[in-house]
Amino acid sequence: MFWATVLALAAAVEALPQRGGGGGGLTMLRFGCAQVVIDRLDPLVNPGQVPSSHAHQIVGGNGFNATMTTGDVSSTASCTTCAFADDFSNYWTANLYFKAKNGTYKRVTQGGAALQFSDRFSTQIGGGVLVYYVSAQPGKITAFKPGFRMLVGDPNMRSRPDATLKRQNCYRCYTGPNFGGDVSAPCQDGKIDTEALPPKACPGGIRSNIHFPTCWDGKNLDSPNHKDHVTYPTGGPATFLSLGGACPSTHPVRIPQLMYEVVWDTTPFNDKSLWPEDGSQPFYLSTGDHTGLGQHADYVFGWKGDALQKAMDTSGCMGASCASLKTQTIDQAKKCSVKKEVHEDLDGWLTELPGMEGMQM
Repeated sequence: MFWATVLALAAAVEALPQRGGGGGGLTMLRFGCAQVVIDRLDPLVNPGQVPSSHAHQIVGGNGFNATMTTGDVSSTASCTTCAFADDFSNYWTANLYFKAKNGTYKRVTQGGAALQFSDRFSTQIGGGVLVYYVSAQPGKITAFKPGFRMLVGDPNMRSRPDATLKRQNCYRCYTGPNFGGDVSAPCQDGKIDTEALPPKACPGGIRSNIHFPTCWDGKNLDSPNHKDHVTYPTGGPATFLSLGGACPSTHPVRIPQLMYEVVWDTTPFNDKSLWPEDGSQPFYLSTGDHTGLGQHADYVFGWKGDALQKAMDTSGCMGASCASLKTQTIDQAKKCSVKKEVHEDLDGWLTELPGMEGMQM
């Protein structure tokens, strides 16, 4: 019941007055971002390339495009799909597909998030992503800077020889409708959390959690592989909502604990008669990955001004409200969109995954 306990503690914190300048308990921003576009673009890994190698689901500001700026993203966007109106960042991950017995593929749709902290916006982000920023030590966490970007995970990974990064990426197999079984912190429940895609039908769908590194070298806003300028604490990824171990001397600056949460409604495909004859799970990431170990996420910072730093310095924020951060309605958020650049069928049955033509899977 760890997660239930955390939520109870968080509710208690939420009832306390929020204080600027740190010196108090943790802050956890938890807010939804509706979908801004699904497209085969990746301006972080493949800038300027149209199309990129595989499809992504993208949320956040409408500054997203194949050649988006490496500078201040907030200056290029005029709207955002996120609950916080000053967050013009972009967040993106791989899509999920069901593979039928006849070899055709169908994209799995995404749902909203569970109702917590009276945040109804996030329950209505169907097709979007739930985003977390955690400041485990308000006043001592350095927010990202304009131009900052990073990538976590390896889209080419199909096996993992060790479990040292088990808290970096996991899947939760919901035990029933309405987020059944969700009583423990992400990536912490050995009964319903797995590093690979769940091997069985999940009665309530599948959730993906992706944790980013929390230590920065304090100098570089990016690196050639989009990873080397950040790292995890010396003991590995911190448990969610915790500070974790010490940052290494090469990356001494603590940055917010950023986590994405994606919920896929896999329930329309739970009929085992639709699954492969050998009984193996039938889902593939848009990279062609049947294991799920190649789940990855891209992040391009785009908060306006010092809004995020102020939030990370404020103690006691929980959910989708914090200090003076501006918010917007879900209707306003869903008016924000980006025009697709690669025109491909998103919702029909496909003979091959977009960008994976000719590959054996």
